[in-house]
Amino acid sequence: MLSPHELATLMLVNSAPERMEADRLELGALRELDLIVIEQPEAGLRMPRVTPRGDAFLRAIARAC
Repeated sequence: MLSPHELATLMLVNSAPERMEADRLELGALRELDLIVIEQPEAGLRMPRVTPRGDAFLRAIARAC
């Protein structure tokens, strides 16, 4: 189960990954659950990205609301 803060972080990664710092504490829990990955483009900063599992989780939450 995700905390409300972790859920909000996952939603933010989904909608605006460029606004997230890759070293935020909440991202560790999301990575452990395979909801996000941290990517590093060839010439850019590390950026989180929602995985297919994370996307499915967000879609399930949206259907429940």
